[in-house]
Amino acid sequence: MRRNLPTIPAGEYRERWSKVHDLMDKKGLDLFFAYADDRATFGPAHARWFANFPVHFEVAGVLIAKGKDPILVSGPESEGYAKLVGSVSDVRVIEEFTHPYVDFMHAKFQKVSEVVSDLIDLKKIKRIGIAGASLMGAYAYLQFQEAFPGAEWVDVEYDVCMLRAIKSDAELAVIRHAYSIAQRGIEVAIDAIKDGAFEREVAALVEYTIRMAGAEGTGVDTMVGSGENARDVITRTSMRQMKEGEFVHLTVAPRYEGYHGAIARPIFIGEPNKEALTALLAAERAHKAGYAALKPGIEGRVVEDITRQIMNEEGLEKYYQHSGMHSIGVMEFEPPFFGPTQDSVFAERMVVSIDVPVFETPWGGFRVEDGYLITATGAERLNLVDYLIIK
Repeated sequence: MRRNLPTIPAGEYRERWSKVHDLMDKKGLDLFFAYADDRATFGPAHARWFANFPVHFEVAGVLIAKGKDPILVSGPESEGYAKLVGSVSDVRVIEEFTHPYVDFMHAKFQKVSEVVSDLIDLKKIKRIGIAGASLMGAYAYLQFQEAFPGAEWVDVEYDVCMLRAIKSDAELAVIRHAYSIAQRGIEVAIDAIKDGAFEREVAALVEYTIRMAGAEGTGVDTMVGSGENARDVITRTSMRQMKEGEFVHLTVAPRYEGYHGAIARPIFIGEPNKEALTALLAAERAHKAGYAALKPGIEGRVVEDITRQIMNEEGLEKYYQHSGMHSIGVMEFEPPFFGPTQDSVFAERMVVSIDVPVFETPWGGFRVEDGYLITATGAERLNLVDYLIIK
C-alpha cells in the first residue's frame, strides 16, 4: 500500500505472551496451547493475536511455557509464510497437523511432544490450558491427548478472550481503520443497490472497494440479500435480482490487520414496506437508547435489555433472534458477550457492537449494527451511516 496505515507493533505481541504467563500462574497451568485454523469467523483469532499469523489452508497453534518465548506449530505448507510474517520466530512442523496421506519429502517433521520438550520437561506437565478446543478436529485433539498422558486439559478459551477485551492504542487505531473500510463498503453498496441489480454484483463492488482500502478479507461473508433472501440471520448472497418495493439486508464486515469493523443496514428500493419501516424506526430508537446508556462499570445485559424492550414495545420481541450486543476484535463476534444470560461488565477501551436483529418476520428480516468504543464517561460511535436509507 502507498499509505501509512496503522498496524500492531512487534513489541505488543511480547506483552500478550506475558499476559498468558500471568494466566498460567492464576490457573496453575504448566503448558498453554492455542489452536487456530482458517474458518473465517472464529478460526484465525488465536494465531493472529499471539503470533500475527493469518492461518490459511492448514491449521496452526501456539505453545507457551512460563519464562519461554512461544513456539508456533503448523503443517508443512505454512512454515515459510509463518516465519515471514509472524511475530513468533520459532516455527515447527508437527506430525499431528499433517494429513497422513500427503507426502512432503523435504519438510522436517516433529511430534508435538518433541517440540514441547524444548519448552518444559514433559514429566512436569500436569495441567495444560487450551484455547480454541471447540474448533479442533478429533484427529489432532486425540493425538495431542495421547502425547501428554495423564495431563489434565483445562479449557481457557473465555479467559484468553478476556485478555484481549481491553484494547491497546495500536488495536484501537487498527479497529478505527477497519470501521472506515466498512463504511466505504456500505457507501458503495448503497450506490449500487437498485431495481434490477444482482446481489452478487453489489457484493463484488463492496469487496473490491474494501480490498482497495486495505482489507485482507472479511470476518463474515459480505451479506447482500433481497426479497426472500432478506429474512434469515445468515444471509447468503445469490444471483437474485433486486426489485422495486423490496429492501436489501446489507452487512459489511472487513478484516484489517486481523481486526474487524461491522456495519449492517436494510436498504429500501422505493417506497418502504410499512411493517419493515416501523421495525427499522424501532431499531433506530433502540440503537440510540443503547448508545446513550453505554458506559464502563455496568453489566452489558442492562443496556441490551434497553434495546430489547424498545423492540418489544413494537411487538417485535419474537424477531429479536440473537443477543443484541457483543464485543468485536480479532473475531467479528467474540466474548465478552452481553446477552440476557451474561453478566459481563463494560470497561473503558472495550469495542462493542450494538447489533439489533429483526429476523424471520412475515415480510423479511434485517439487522442494524454499528460499532462503539467504550470511553471513560460513555461511548464513541465508530461509524456514521444513516439508519433510514431509501433508494
